[in-house]
Amino acid sequence: MKQFAAGVLFSAALLAGFASIANTASPGVEDKVVYHLNQGLEQASDGLRNINNHLQVNPKAKIVVVTHSRGVDFLMKGAKDKNGNPYDIPVEDLKARGVRFEVCEITLTSRKLDKRQFIEEATYVPSGVAEVTKLQQREGYAYLKP
Repeated sequence: MKQFAAGVLFSAALLAGFASIANTASPGVEDKVVYHLNQGLEQASDGLRNINNHLQVNPKAKIVVVTHSRGVDFLMKGAKDKNGNPYDIPVEDLKARGVRFEVCEITLTSRKLDKRQFIEEATYVPSGVAEVTKLQQREGYAYLKP
C-alpha cells in the first residue's frame, strides 16, 4: 500500500511539473498585453523598458499601450525623461515593432490638450479606461501596469 501511495504522489508531482512547463510562455506564442500608463514620465520610462524586455523574450507579442491622465505626457512632442532623453525615439522604435500607443480623448478634453501636441505615433481612443476594459474582457489581453 505504501508503494501505491508513493507512486500516486510521484505521478501527481510529475503531472504538476508538466503542467507548469506547458504554461510557460514560449517565444513562438503571441502574447496579447495591454500596458496601462496613467502616472507620468517615470512610469512611462518603466513601461517602455518593460515593453522592450517583453519583446526581447517574445518578439511576436501583441502589445497595446493605453494612456490617460498624466500617462499621456511622454507622447507629447518634445517630452524627455529625467536624463534629458527624448521619448519619441523609443516610441518610434516600438511602433515599428508593432506596439500601439493609444491616448484617451477624455484626457485631452479635461486637460485642454490638442492632438497636434502629440507625436505622430500616438493614436486616439474615446476613453482610456474603457479601452483597457475592452482589451481585457472582449479581446483577451493580459493587463500590466508598470
